[in-house]
Amino acid sequence: MKPFPRLLLASTLASLLTGCEVGPDYVAAPPAPVPAHYKDMGNWKPASPQDAVLRGKWWEIYHDRELNALEEKVDINNQNVLEAEANFRAAAAAVKVARADFLPTVTSDPTITYTQTQPLGKNTGSSSSGGSTNSGGAVGSGGGRDISPSGTYNLPLQVSYLADVWGQVRRSVENSTATAQASFATLENARLSYQATLAQDYFSLRGLDAEAQLLNQTVVSYQKYLVLTQNRYNSGVASEGDVAAAQTQLDQTRAQLIDLGVSRAQYSDAIATLIGVPASSFSLNDAPLNAEPPRVPAGIPSTLLERRPDIAAAERTVAASSAEIGVQVAGYYPQITLSGSAELDEIALADVFSGPNLIWSAGPAIAQTIFDAGRTHGLVQEASETFNANVAAYRQTVLTAFQQIEDDLAGLRLLESEGAVEDAAVAGAQKSLDVTTNLYKQGVDDYLQVITTQAILLNDQINAVNIRTRRMTTSVLLVEALGGGWNTGKLATRADVSDVPQAQNAIDREKQEPAPTMLEPNAQLRH
Repeated sequence: MKPFPRLLLASTLASLLTGCEVGPDYVAAPPAPVPAHYKDMGNWKPASPQDAVLRGKWWEIYHDRELNALEEKVDINNQNVLEAEANFRAAAAAVKVARADFLPTVTSDPTITYTQTQPLGKNTGSSSSGGSTNSGGAVGSGGGRDISPSGTYNLPLQVSYLADVWGQVRRSVENSTATAQASFATLENARLSYQATLAQDYFSLRGLDAEAQLLNQTVVSYQKYLVLTQNRYNSGVASEGDVAAAQTQLDQTRAQLIDLGVSRAQYSDAIATLIGVPASSFSLNDAPLNAEPPRVPAGIPSTLLERRPDIAAAERTVAASSAEIGVQVAGYYPQITLSGSAELDEIALADVFSGPNLIWSAGPAIAQTIFDAGRTHGLVQEASETFNANVAAYRQTVLTAFQQIEDDLAGLRLLESEGAVEDAAVAGAQKSLDVTTNLYKQGVDDYLQVITTQAILLNDQINAVNIRTRRMTTSVLLVEALGGGWNTGKLATRADVSDVPQAQNAIDREKQEPAPTMLEPNAQLRH
């Protein structure tokens, strides 16, 4: 080939191999509404911007060893988390499948044939695959001629390569990569969700333990009131109705205490499922809740988009759908396939590499769809509208995230105020009961006043316990809404989603994250 045609062919092949990329180029996440500040932050400000950040094992800010031990089991045994991990590894495998189209496909269908020639009228040997023998133990002969088997080999090779002229393969890899990254973010969101659910169930169970402790103390108190009423009845001071009322109130409180066991068992069973063990083999000892929720640093609203795995998953889904548009737009253009074949035909083993037996051919092929009844156009429209839907879903995820944070910030602020008021109500009800009891003993008030005051006190005490429980669970919700210390710097990279082993490395890396900087209760924020 002369130099100029050779140069022209080389440049043509290079342009075919590099080509261009049709469809939109995804540059950044679509714009989403982000507030300048949180409405319910009040006057709380970070004491130290470096410290006021959630990191790593966020549940350790509650300083509860039993909770810490339970949370560690979510990564190991929670079946939903393990399912999400498997889905991520499958998505990484899909990236490897897509990247395979960058290279040509090579196939072969080799054949081996053994033949043996034998003179007519002679029967001194027999043919078989792999050679021949005769009854004399030597190669047969007849008519003075030796008979020997011979082998011929046919080694065809077919090479096919779809030139990525329009970037269809590149867009497909881009789509698969973004989808795998979205799968990883979904895994992290699932991990955070189940960790937060476990913490909420744990504090709810401990709240029931505190309520049970309160009811046990109340039962003891009501037993003393029953004895007091019986003694007064025996002295002729109280009526039989007073005794019956005291007994009824005691029995109702006992029944209320027993009923708590139903809810406690349900929370215990839920925790067992979250840590991946049978409910029948799991139990928690009683430990009444008496902790105060730590101050959770909310940070700056503009950073939230980088701190929530569900937002990252939604953004990566948008990127994947953008790439899918390019995949479908490539259908408008002709497909250029470079193919070639080589064949070592009907040759003896000793002559495999001899030139005269090698037959080869190579050449391009162009295929263009002339009429498809609008199928390609429909696929492009479908991909475009899927992109628009995913953009809307991304923005909705952002809006929901800010709503959750505002709800939880407001909840913590209002519950704190409510708790203070309820504590004052408990103190007032206790004082009222003491006064009413003394008046009853003096014969000034009847027992109905005592029972009424007792009911008010118990109701206020239960409300106070429930408010403390709600404050703890709301603080967990706020941690979850803020992303639990996660950020997009932990998102799986392109290398992480290149194949299954790399994907597993990304999973293991997240599990082996260093311990966090601890936040002391009420220490990291100041008023």
